[in-house]
Amino acid sequence: MRFHLDVLTRESLVRQFQQPPRGRGRPRIGYTAVQRSVGYQELAQVLADQLGSDPRRRSEAAIAAGRAWGSKLEAADQPIETLEDAKDLTVTLMSELGFAPERDQAGETEESALIRMTACPLRELARTHSEVVCGVHLGLMREVLDRNGGRESVAVRLHPFVEPELCVARLELLQGRAGEAGREEGQAEPGEPRLAPSPGRTAPQLRTATEPQLRAATDPQLRNTDAYFGQ
Repeated sequence: MRFHLDVLTRESLVRQFQQPPRGRGRPRIGYTAVQRSVGYQELAQVLADQLGSDPRRRSEAAIAAGRAWGSKLEAADQPIETLEDAKDLTVTLMSELGFAPERDQAGETEESALIRMTACPLRELARTHSEVVCGVHLGLMREVLDRNGGRESVAVRLHPFVEPELCVARLELLQGRAGEAGREEGQAEPGEPRLAPSPGRTAPQLRTATEPQLRAATDPQLRNTDAYFGQ
């Protein structure tokens, strides 16, 4: 029982609290389920449909919305001085939101880190509106990292549906690139996949995948991936 409760606590699915003292000895530890508010599928789909037909503009609007969300979120105050700090903050944030992130040490280098997102509260909507749902999540991560000092040092990219039930966030050091250069919202760098012209597809394929770390950390053939987000 204790083992399972520890797992649920780490995944932010239950919360620990100290029960009132009863007689001698240390007070007992209690557990309560965490109530979540994410999951308004119909409302989210209506909002996603109102962002227009241009997938690039939809993604730009979604990233901006994610940043606005991140600016109001009571995120942990974790100053970013290293790539490890950025990774810890991202794992904490996405765990609290129900994404069940996992550190991918096999795909890490001194300049980049991979975080596997094994769950998504809006996964079904993301299959048909990836540029919107994943754009919001990308903007959220960027804003929280920037708020904690990562604006000039760390860039984050999101690769949706690297596997049918898996998305991957990649953090990388900017290595002297000035400010936000090279990571403007909605723009892809050379070698990165660009937004696909058909936003309604289900499980689109990632046609351009050049990161060896991403290949090593996921399925070597990158099946069932999404072309909407190279950035």
